[in-house]
Amino acid sequence: MEFEGQYLTYQEYKALGGTLDEMPFNLLEFNARMKIDERTFGRLVDKGQEYKEVKLCVYNMITTLNSYSSYDTQNKAISSESTDGYSISYGTPQKSITEAKNNELEDIIDTYLSNLIVDDVPVLYRGADVS
Repeated sequence: MEFEGQYLTYQEYKALGGTLDEMPFNLLEFNARMKIDERTFGRLVDKGQEYKEVKLCVYNMITTLNSYSSYDTQNKAISSESTDGYSISYGTPQKSITEAKNNELEDIIDTYLSNLIVDDVPVLYRGADVS
């Protein structure tokens, strides 16, 4: 599978000290890019790879997403168990863990992109111009 339009390439990721293999990196970079595009209303599509702030933002988001991946796959607590019919139900990751991950990602975006201006518009701008 090809991953095009990356804001941070695998070679740049490795040069920054990244340790993931290429495919996990590609998946996490894609997830980070989608989150950034959502927050910036797509203002960085086809332009994001030009800015070091975006590259560092993606790098830190990948680190955070990777650190939470074990919670998403391994930390499913048993929510109920039956012995006669041998039935086990697993719960989903706690809501607080998901909220913590999302808050951490939002903080990273705010830290790196809050002062970035592209085409004379702050990339995180959400308001309306009143002229």
